Amino acid sequence: MIRKVFLQLLLVLVTVSSVRGFASSAALSGVNGGSTFVTAPARMSTVAAPPSIEYSKSGVASLHMGGKQAKFGVFSIPVYVAKFVLGTKKLNSIRGKAISLHSQAIGDFCKWSGAYHLRTRLIKLAKTNGDTLGFLV
Repeated sequence: MIRKVFLQLLLVLVTVSSVRGFASSAALSGVNGGSTFVTAPARMSTVAAPPSIEYSKSGVASLHMGGKQAKFGVFSIPVYVAKFVLGTKKLNSIRGKAISLHSQAIGDFCKWSGAYHLRTRLIKLAKTNGDTLGFLV
C-alpha cells in the first residue's frame, strides 16, 4: 500500500518536474525553432577537491566508473524508481545485460562499416552519454 502511494507520488513529481522544464511561450524558443528546454546552471562546490591522481585513459579499465559519482540526468528518476522496485542487485543485472548488448551492437556496427578501430572510442562515448543522461546513477 505504502509502496503504491509512493510510486504514484513519484510519478506525479516526475510529470510536474518534466512539464516545468519546458517553456510554454514561443518567445523563449530559439530563432530557428530550436529547443525550448530550460535548464538551471550547475552549482559550484565550495569544498576544495582533493588532488587528483592521473590514471591511464586507455583500455578496458577506463570503461568502468571506478567509484566516480555518476551525474544526475534526465533518466535518473526512472533509474531510482527501478532500483526501488526491482532492488539494486536485479537492476545491476539488467543494466549489465543492456550495456553488453549495446556494446555488442556497437561492435557489429563497426565491423559492418569497416571502422572496427573506432569500437573502443564509441563504447567510451556511449558510457559518457549514459552518464550524462543519468543511466548510471
